[in-house]
Amino acid sequence: MSSAIQQKVQIVDEITAKLKASVSTIVVDYRGLSVAEVTELRKQLREAGVDFKVYKNSMTRRAADAAELSELNAALTGPNAIAFSTEDVVAPAKILNDFAKKHEALEIKAGVIEGNVATVEEVKALAELPSREGLLSMLLSVLQAPIRNLALVTKAVAEQKEEQGA
Repeated sequence: MSSAIQQKVQIVDEITAKLKASVSTIVVDYRGLSVAEVTELRKQLREAGVDFKVYKNSMTRRAADAAELSELNAALTGPNAIAFSTEDVVAPAKILNDFAKKHEALEIKAGVIEGNVATVEEVKALAELPSREGLLSMLLSVLQAPIRNLALVTKAVAEQKEEQGA
C-alpha cells in the first residue's frame, strides 16, 4: 500500500474516532470569513475545549459511514469545517450559532448530537438552551422554593404570635 493511501486511511480513522468520541459535532460552511474571523472563531472554540478542523469531504463521508452516521453525508458539500466536542454538548452549538449571528458568512449545515444526526434547526435550538451552570441554578432555585416558602410562613406565624402575646 502506498504511503498516500496509508495517510488517507489514517485521516479517515482519525475522523471516525472523533465522530464516535464526541458528544457534539457541528458541520459549518466557512466560505466568506476572513482569516482574522476564522482565527477568532478557532480561539473561542479552543477556549471551550472544542476541536475545530477542516477535512476533505470524501474522507469525512467515509468516516461518517464507518461511524454509522451516513445521514451526515448530505451536508458534506462545499468547503466545510467540523467542530468536535467530547465534553460539553451545548458549547460548540452555542459558540457557532452566536458567531453566525455576527458573521453572516458562517453557515451551520448539520450536526451530530450524542450519536444522532441533527438538522440545522435542532442545532440552533440546542444553542438557545442555557448553559449547564444556568440549568443547575434553575434547578437549585426550584428545589429551594418550597423550603424558602415554609421558612417565610413559619416566620410570619412566629411574628403574629409575638404581636398577640405583647
